[in-house]
Amino acid sequence: MIQFSRALIGAVFLATAASASAQTPPVDNRIIAYHGAVLIDGTGAAPRNGTTILVQGERILAIQPDADATPQGAERIDVSGLHVLPGLIDSHVHIATPPNAEEAHAHMRRWLYSGVTAVRGMADDLRSVGELARQARVGEVSSPDIYYAALMAGEGFFNDPRTQAVTAGEIPGQTPWMQAITTETDLSLAVAMARGTSASGIKIYADLPAERIAAVTAEAHRQGVPVWTHAMVYPATPQEVIDARPDVMSHACILAHQAQAPADRPQSYASRTPIDRAPFLNGDNPVVQGLLNQMRDKGIILDATVWVYADQDRAVADRPGARQPICSGPMVFALTRQAYRTGVAIAAGTDGETPDVDPWPALLEEMELLQNAVGMTPGDVIVAATATAARALNQEADMGTLAPGKLANMIFVAGDPSADVANLRRLVLTVKRGRRFDRADFTPAQD
Repeated sequence: MIQFSRALIGAVFLATAASASAQTPPVDNRIIAYHGAVLIDGTGAAPRNGTTILVQGERILAIQPDADATPQGAERIDVSGLHVLPGLIDSHVHIATPPNAEEAHAHMRRWLYSGVTAVRGMADDLRSVGELARQARVGEVSSPDIYYAALMAGEGFFNDPRTQAVTAGEIPGQTPWMQAITTETDLSLAVAMARGTSASGIKIYADLPAERIAAVTAEAHRQGVPVWTHAMVYPATPQEVIDARPDVMSHACILAHQAQAPADRPQSYASRTPIDRAPFLNGDNPVVQGLLNQMRDKGIILDATVWVYADQDRAVADRPGARQPICSGPMVFALTRQAYRTGVAIAAGTDGETPDVDPWPALLEEMELLQNAVGMTPGDVIVAATATAARALNQEADMGTLAPGKLANMIFVAGDPSADVANLRRLVLTVKRGRRFDRADFTPAQD
């Protein structure tokens, strides 16, 4: 059984308590009326002209026609002709592998000034991420809200250099945010330790058999913690992962392993052998179809991460003779298209970032790929980056759609994203928890 030092446990819980008790910015209870917007509420409903959104403090007070009276003394902001929609959410980022606060702050600022009001961190050094999340939440830095995962995997995974980078000073696999799970692990304690980091969910990563995945998922759900997995956990197959009923599965690419002959499936995450593309590029794959039907019926969200595979294709194209990635961009587009046609809920997540000098983060291209390469309608792409992504974060009660009582996380753009999501690059204003961030105030990093 994994042993955690009293000092380490105490440090984690003290940090959590300090974060929880930190003072949030003073609440401004004035009512602000954003008048004249075209409303795209994130539910998939058609845009609605002539809408006023009333905001009080950090929440939406009301959404009403422009003709309705606004409360006396409300501050009126004219957004006539702008399209308003929920703040965007990137459901798959890495912000501290390894920790680098200066770089993280630059990404956080660019996200926010590009319309991203929440992100899901998918396993990093939570000692750093917890502080970044605190800074974001109390307004010390310009940033989306950060929700993040504690990781669990088999012992073999902790030979990965990344695990050493995010547990520096401790033993990889023996920290509350990066735990090696064996048959001897007390899962009740392991999940409780993960909760003690203030993680929003548990990420099951690699090198675990089916019965361990099922046991971790069951215990996490018993303790009220969402479970986020890779679509194959090696050696556990996509089918075995689905059988465990996680809340979200990442990477459409690796659903393809199910269609391989058992002898050809990798048994460890360390194996990066490319998958034959042919069975997935010419119509729906029947084996994958069976998986997708079950994901749809069980309500499992697919965090497809199409951008990262397109980016890998660009990288190898620039390096003659380079080893090919596990999946190509076109293969991932085809698998995600099949999932979309099946009715699987798709969340927009990137698993990577554009260069710091780029004025826009990868999420904008992720959404454009979902529209143009996968074939999703612009409205459905917006849902993927708002309502469905909020579900992936387990935050749908507070964000993802525009409705009274929800957080005032919204963006205003000078174009119609429901006609073409490329119009998101015409962003004018981000509102996060009621605070305004003008795109005109943002300057990209310089070479």
